Amino acid sequence: MAATATERHFVTTFHNAYGARTALKRRYNFVMARGDRVIAISNFVADHVASVYGVGGDRLRTVPRGVDLEIFDPNRVGAQRIITLARQWRLPDGLPVVMLPGRLTRWKGGLDFVAAVARLGRRDICCVLAGSEQRPGFRRELEAAIRDYGLAGLFRIVKECRDMPAAYMLADVVVSASRDPEGFGRVIVEAQAMGRPAIATNHGGARETIVPGVTGWLVPPREPAALAAAIGEALSLTADERQQLARRSIAHIAARYTREAMCAGTIRVYEELLFRQSSDVDMAAQ
Repeated sequence: MAATATERHFVTTFHNAYGARTALKRRYNFVMARGDRVIAISNFVADHVASVYGVGGDRLRTVPRGVDLEIFDPNRVGAQRIITLARQWRLPDGLPVVMLPGRLTRWKGGLDFVAAVARLGRRDICCVLAGSEQRPGFRRELEAAIRDYGLAGLFRIVKECRDMPAAYMLADVVVSASRDPEGFGRVIVEAQAMGRPAIATNHGGARETIVPGVTGWLVPPREPAALAAAIGEALSLTADERQQLARRSIAHIAARYTREAMCAGTIRVYEELLFRQSSDVDMAAQ
């Protein structure tokens, strides 16, 4: 309504494949499909917008999210930042760290992660669930699952981290176990930018950002056994293999998923509309 009243262009961005279980919710979501240009943050989201809302290629544009490589750069993270965070989280010295960053919600796959660690059967690791607490009840459920599997000494559940680059540097493996598809999956892109072995569930935006066998692993969602196998493979990498994977991952992100590329892609969308409007005015004047 504001765009119409002021005769301005309307641009929207779909950040995920939003659910629409009711007619009211579908109608609410539909406004996102009414833009003169509709931006999707991944091909996965773009396919959803095209199929569910009928947005054609004349209006639909895909602009992947980007990582700030001035922040997510392993060479810019000093040792003291890493040491400070390790002490804050009470991480044991010398043990590999397997980390699942993300809000403490069921769909982020925390329970699948706990089950996968139980199947892995290793006691020489430390596992970290790092993220803001959305529902206290779910944290208690996670803690109960950890106790039931006999893994209490292996896990740390920590609050939202304000220094994620240092957190990634602490991790020997970074996991995204989302049970339902994510529109993009920023954690996995950030982890790759930091050169960490990354494992994600095989759906949503992660399919586009991880190159299986090259920069990380994709596993079926809600399958702890497959996740356990991938964690085991990542932990078994030699120092040389880890260095090679890190170089490939960093180069992969730098070539495709930077903040600069995201900004440039977004600006191009706006320029399409602005230059078209200028062209129309010029034609009318003639």
